[in-house]
Amino acid sequence: MNWKTFLTGACAGLIGGYLLRTKVNDKMPISGEKVLANVKQAFKKEGRIDGSWLQMKPEDYQKYAIKTKIYRGGITTNTNGTRQQFEFIADAYTGTVLNVYPI
Repeated sequence: MNWKTFLTGACAGLIGGYLLRTKVNDKMPISGEKVLANVKQAFKKEGRIDGSWLQMKPEDYQKYAIKTKIYRGGITTNTNGTRQQFEFIADAYTGTVLNVYPI
């Protein structure tokens, strides 16, 4: 076996592995802890956070023709002595917050 054949095979394996990894990661939901940390970071800009929660198991969600998996969660903030509670839903694949509403 010569070096050209070996290097060609190694490069093909590396490229194939990289492409397979990116394809698999697109189909896997991100962790709930990461989603909750991003939401908390956004709310910290508005005031102090007293508590938060997140359902760790993604659930199916459909709005019109769009189907995806989501995380449901909530957060309690304290802004200028006023306590407010919010619930949110976030896309499980991207972590993007789809909706936030006060309770």
